[in-house]
Amino acid sequence: MKQRQTPKSVSKIMEMDLDRISNLPCHVIDQILSHLPIREAVRTSVLSTKWRYRYARLPQLVFDNHCVSPQNQSTLVNIVDHVLLLHIGPVHKFKLSKRDFLATADIDRWILHLSRSSIKEFILEIWKGQRYKMPSCLFSCQDMIHLELFNCLLKPPSTFKGFRSLKSLDLQHVTLAQDVFENMILRCPLLEKLTVMNFDGFSHLNIDAPNLQFFDVGGKFEDVNFKNTSNLAVVSIGLYDHVGNSFRRLPSSSSNLLKFFAHLPGIQRLEIQSYFLKYLAIGALPGRLPKPCLALNYLSLRISFNDLDEVLTAVCILKSSPALQEVEILTFSFMQVRPEDTAAVGTVDLQLDVNWKCPVTRLRLVKINGISGTKLELEFIRFLLLSSPVLERMTVKPASVNCAWEMVKALLLFRRASVQAEIVYEDP
Repeated sequence: MKQRQTPKSVSKIMEMDLDRISNLPCHVIDQILSHLPIREAVRTSVLSTKWRYRYARLPQLVFDNHCVSPQNQSTLVNIVDHVLLLHIGPVHKFKLSKRDFLATADIDRWILHLSRSSIKEFILEIWKGQRYKMPSCLFSCQDMIHLELFNCLLKPPSTFKGFRSLKSLDLQHVTLAQDVFENMILRCPLLEKLTVMNFDGFSHLNIDAPNLQFFDVGGKFEDVNFKNTSNLAVVSIGLYDHVGNSFRRLPSSSSNLLKFFAHLPGIQRLEIQSYFLKYLAIGALPGRLPKPCLALNYLSLRISFNDLDEVLTAVCILKSSPALQEVEILTFSFMQVRPEDTAAVGTVDLQLDVNWKCPVTRLRLVKINGISGTKLELEFIRFLLLSSPVLERMTVKPASVNCAWEMVKALLLFRRASVQAEIVYEDP
């Protein structure tokens, strides 16, 4: 029978556990603190003398919804002030992201403090209220490696020469002038990752970044130009505004498609979203790119099969990408109906037999969402099947059940270049 413990023995066990906590090596304590919300890290000071104010040496400070109790949301400013006042040593990372926090002058004071601390990673997300104007002292942080801003206004001082160490830049819901944007990219020589979403103040995406490897952009813009981007491997680009007639005023010899791919020799993954394929379709459409995309292995397209130019543009990209292994296609009929696309799809005769001379020899997986079973859509699918000798699976999901049965019958009749290719039908 298990012997019952006396209060004295329980007390002794608790003392032993406390001794274990007190005698932990400093680097282990620091590791534990780094995984705690800042509010909990501060509370560990009561554990023992060795733990007291140990949180003040944390190099990474994160102030978010977890650092303030739901019952007392107004104390965030006091918490940040308290932590920064007692902090010892450098602050390598500072993150402020609280959903109901409005920008205040206190942020200016915190950034000024951090600018004297060799900050390497700075994340500021202002979820409510007007754009927060970044103070000029932020632009003096030359040790910064990662900068992430949400709902901010950027006006660097005239003395700003760029961030010499910056490798990652994430700007979302930001306002900055055209020259500010271009100079910021140009004057960050080590920049490898760039994200720009929902911006205003500039309309031309002029990207000059020799070390850039990842580019993710989504917003309303008029033009995009790459220069010195031979290392760019992953691109995701979405044009949120419809391409009107003003976009189509290009000389007959010009081509947005050719211009876009001219400085992307190492592209490996490409996502074309929203209206950007329509932008690429403006100008002369070649049958194939002058220089093939030899490294491109993944392609995602948002396409309107009501627009013949978009289809021809997609065909050109496919024909120019011999290393493609995976293709995902989402039609606009699946996302939204575009009344401005009024081409009579059923009467279009796309001469893919003539144009498609080079098969996609490595294509293994194809996913197509939102098709309606139109002639052009089925022709597109048929030639993907005929031109992919190692295809393993094609997944097709129609826009509605109305066209499902006829589409299934048509798909079953298509010949396939790959003997192992299976067509998977998904219910809409």
